[in-house]
Amino acid sequence: MLCKVKTMRNLSIQKTIFYFYSIISNIIINGEHKKMTIELEKYYNKFCEDKRLTRRHGQVEYITSMKYIHEYLKDKGNAKILDVGAGTGRYSVQLANEGYDVTAIELVKHNLGILKSKGSTVKAMQGTALDLSRFQENTFDMTLVFGPMYHLYKFEDKVKALQEAKRVTKSGGVILVAYCMNEYSILTYGFKENHIRESIENGKVNEGFHVISEPEDLYDYVRIEDINKLNGEVKLQRIKLIAADGPANYMRPVLNSMDEDTFKIFIDYHLSTCERQDLLGASAHTLDILRKE
Repeated sequence: MLCKVKTMRNLSIQKTIFYFYSIISNIIINGEHKKMTIELEKYYNKFCEDKRLTRRHGQVEYITSMKYIHEYLKDKGNAKILDVGAGTGRYSVQLANEGYDVTAIELVKHNLGILKSKGSTVKAMQGTALDLSRFQENTFDMTLVFGPMYHLYKFEDKVKALQEAKRVTKSGGVILVAYCMNEYSILTYGFKENHIRESIENGKVNEGFHVISEPEDLYDYVRIEDINKLNGEVKLQRIKLIAADGPANYMRPVLNSMDEDTFKIFIDYHLSTCERQDLLGASAHTLDILRKE
């Protein structure tokens, strides 16, 4: 009987420890997410997201992404689309204007206000990629996750965002996920802008030249093997992985000085090479196109 009492007491202590550990973990996690939200609010209150995709290097990314969106919306005129991390609505508003049923989720109030001011049929609401519980399973034909992975720096948060996107997407539906790539950051901010030494010294770049991000850094950078690991964790089937903007961000001044005809040729060049596996990792952004089985 005494042994039984001791066992029950030990179990009670273990449960209490687990309970308080869970509370502390949630406080830490929620605190980190709140910190990230505050940093993003400050950033996007100053950064003109609405104009980013209208500049030449941004146009390359936009034109490329829309090409593949349309490819997987073919013969789906009544498709329901969820745009997670919709920003100011560059994609969601255009798709709504094309007649699709579009719902947009955006974390940053400033961006959401601009999106709503455009007077489209987009059903826009504030929310986070980590919690899409307002939507039932198997609701959308296509889910776009074009912003969240730029800013979620923890592996488990990226997994959660993908799990939520998968849950709300219909079986057979398509999920498109955008990432910022590691080598672009190393080559531009690190070497071109001469921050590589300080980045190594302060632990922002590790021995393998992988960027190590924290909430105040705002952006997180990945390699293809990181993306593959995420997909394996969530069990999503890749259709294809493409370079969303290829060399465009490395040559912004050159693109901006091009005449229209030459820029069109550049777009043709990029679209003809954006699926080449030997070029993917050097792109500033990649677009992972996935199918929910």
